[in-house]
Amino acid sequence: MKPIIVFDLGGVLIDWNPCYLYRKFFTDETHMEFFLREVVSNRWNLQMDSGKSQEESVEDLSRACPQYRDAIIAWMTRWDEMLGDSIETMPKVLQYFSRANYELHAITNWSAETFHFAEKKFDFLQLFRTITVSGREKVAKPNPVIFEIFLERNRLKASDCIFIDDALRNIESAHSMGFETVHFTYPSTCIRELAEKIGDQGLLQFIEEEVSVP
Repeated sequence: MKPIIVFDLGGVLIDWNPCYLYRKFFTDETHMEFFLREVVSNRWNLQMDSGKSQEESVEDLSRACPQYRDAIIAWMTRWDEMLGDSIETMPKVLQYFSRANYELHAITNWSAETFHFAEKKFDFLQLFRTITVSGREKVAKPNPVIFEIFLERNRLKASDCIFIDDALRNIESAHSMGFETVHFTYPSTCIRELAEKIGDQGLLQFIEEEVSVP
């Protein structure tokens, strides 16, 4: 029986980076990094990934940090400018799995209000049987509840799935629930580890032909 392959999206298949937008606001890189780390922080963004509306999140933060109001509002009005391209080689990996008849799913931390930008830009998302979007479920990784939702909805066992994510905390959460896991760092190392776990000779050949070692 072939394993079920479950992908994270941002940082694995899709390049999403707030720097793409905020370099247009800040001429000083250090100031921008402070803003991204301390103002529009990962913790703040996770609130929207967990279902809080962009409007409410932006308004709350703008009141708390009025000196950055314009830049904070841009998170909502210019969000699409943070969205880069697909991550090198990974869509080809997805296409390989699809052609080889692997069952493909995704679990992503993403605001329900912005996911349509990704759906419009990346045709390869259509290769997934399901995409579990945290903002729609009102719960985000690494909370194990989102993995439970995914498994119950699709009537799957964690032990039948391989989960790929770039965030170690998400990998640890999935592993604790019984998923086989691959921590994504580079496309080449990710695919080599997948090939070893799956034992798919076609994937090994794909590596030799398509993936360069970083």
